[in-house]
Formats: sequence, C-alpha cells, structure tokens
Amino acid sequence: MLLDQKRILFATGGTAGHINPALSVAGLVRRLHPDCEILFIGTADHMEATLVPAAGFALRTIEISGFQRSLRPQNIKRNLGTLLRLLRVTGQVEAILEDFRPDAVIGFGGYVSGPVLRTAAKRGVPTAIHEQNAFPGVTNKALARRVDAVMLTSPAAAARLECKNEPVITGLPIRHEILKAERAQSRRELHLDERPMVLSMGGSLGARAVNEAVCGMLTQLWKQHSCHFHHAYGQYGKWVPEELQKQGVDLAAPEITLREYIDDMPRCMAAADLVISRAGASALCELQAMQKPSILIPSPNVTENHQYHNAKALTDRGAAVLIEEKDLTPALLAQTVQSLLADGEKLHSIAEAARAMAVTDATERIYAVLCSIVQK
Repeated sequence: MLLDQKRILFATGGTAGHINPALSVAGLVRRLHPDCEILFIGTADHMEATLVPAAGFALRTIEISGFQRSLRPQNIKRNLGTLLRLLRVTGQVEAILEDFRPDAVIGFGGYVSGPVLRTAAKRGVPTAIHEQNAFPGVTNKALARRVDAVMLTSPAAAARLECKNEPVITGLPIRHEILKAERAQSRRELHLDERPMVLSMGGSLGARAVNEAVCGMLTQLWKQHSCHFHHAYGQYGKWVPEELQKQGVDLAAPEITLREYIDDMPRCMAAADLVISRAGASALCELQAMQKPSILIPSPNVTENHQYHNAKALTDRGAAVLIEEKDLTPALLAQTVQSLLADGEKLHSIAEAARAMAVTDATERIYAVLCSIVQK
C-alpha cells in the first residue's frame, strides 16, 4: 500500500474550518494505514493546540502570526512582531522537517501553511495544498505555483490561482454525522409538527447584524404560527432573548427555540426546511450535502471578502439566495423567508441545485491525491 510505513505531515491552524478537514483526512489515513506516521504543525495559541491532540495526533508548534491590514498603531506593533517571527520561523520548520523527514506535506490553509509548505517544497518533499474558499487566500495563492498538487473545494477558485500543475476539485470533507442525519427522525426528536422549520445562525460568536435581522423577522412573523424558528445567537448575542421579549415575542411559544450554540447541528439541519447562515466554506458544503435551501448572509469582515465569493458560487447556480449584509434589514429577511416558504417549487429548485453541487466523498478524493504525490 502506498502510504504504509510513510510519514505524512499536515500543516494547518487558526480556525476549526481549516483544522477539521485536515483531521478528517488524517483520520482516514490512520484507519487505512495504522503504521503510517502522522504529524501536525500548528501554533500553540490557536485551536489546533486543542483539537489536534484531542483527535489523538502529535503536534509540533512554530511561532507565526498573520499581518494586520489596518495601519492602526496597535496593528503596526503586531506586524513588527510578525516580521520578527518570519525571520525565525524557517529555522523552526527546517528543524522539524529534518527530525520527522516526511514523505509528503499537505497544507489546509492558515498562515501556518506558508513557511511549512514553502520550506518542504525547497527540500524536494512532495507537497499539496487544499483551498476551501471560492476566493483563495494570500498564502495559498503564493503556494499554488510551488506545490505538486492543488486541491479545491470550489471550481471557481481555479481561475484565481496560478498552479504548477492542473488543480483537482476534491470538495471539502464533511462530518459523517451530517451525511447520516435523517429528516423524519430529526423532526421527531425535535418534537416538530408538519409546519416548516427555519434554522438561523450567525456563527459561534454571533454576528450582530444577523441577530438584529432575525430578531426583527421573528417579531414580524412569530404570531402567524405558520412555522417553527430555531435560532443560535452565539457567544456575543446573549442580549437576543431579552430584546425579543421587549419586542413582545413570547419565548415560551412552542414555535420558537433560542440557543447560544447549536451542539446538535446535524439533527437541526436535517429537520430544517430553510436555513439562514453565514457563508463559510464548511457550512456551505454541509448545506449542499443535505440539499437544503438557504438564505446566505456573507460576513463582510473576512479576508478578501471570501464569504461573498463562496455564496456567489452557489447563487450563480441557483443553489441559494444571497442577501449582502449592507442590504440586510428585518423587513427584507422576513419577506424573503415568507416568499420562499410559500413557493414549494422554488424551494425544491434550490435544493436540487444544491444537491447537484454537493461532493460527499471529499475525504477520499484528498486521500487519493495524497497517495498520488507520494507515488511520484
């Protein structure tokens, strides 16, 4: 077998959106090749420091940070620190590569990937990167010209990259729980009747613009008793229940469920008839895999405005409805929700378009690319 007794190095960090896909691939490699040595490189002060060891993988850390684009005084100080770390980080990476001697290095995004993949490529180690967004990040744009394989979640990213070799569309690994969740069972477990369910969320932190729009929408629609609303308001949205009560919404109504965080997302998404969401790559892939009609509200506060481009990749194919945050109002959101729920054909059309874009075997596709670069 190609990866038996090989050493594979994964470089990723920063957010769960980068780390979890890497863990999915590493998990598959471990199941298929128990004697394959796997090592992660990340930082000591981001989520990889918790998630990687919790998944049972070894982690070595380097000191690296990203540049701040705003030239505020505190950011200038941070950028000077980043420059100093960049001067030291190559030596740190060289030491890890010399010690581990990987047969392949694969990067899943975040600024950790830059120095690791760049140094590995210079040493002649087979290298690959995975880009999850439709608008590639700066690090992967630079690496695409150097690495042996570029893997993409969205075909739209191909036109925005200069690759050494033809890029491969792999999709993004999706949690197994998402793929196996069933609508009927999920609705029974959530005690829903035949009325449609609207699931809304603005990320684990809680986007204020989304929370405000959802509050206004609920104020307008809840008395109609025409559907169920499940909303996750996030860490910074703890004001939402009190605000809804001020606006006269009965939080004890059986049609309304408010939570800070949805820890049973596969069940809730399976049960939903319409989803209101930001446009992170992982969320969109899950919506496609579950064939869910959605209203996407991309965050404008992300690098390269990549959530907007992620959303456009769907809406251009009729697989979602897009509302930009600058246009978002409670009235517009309520009108859009009502219009979609009243049009069964439209909902079905969006769901079918989402299904056509879904890639449910991304982990296996990425594994196949990894085997191919090791073979070379």
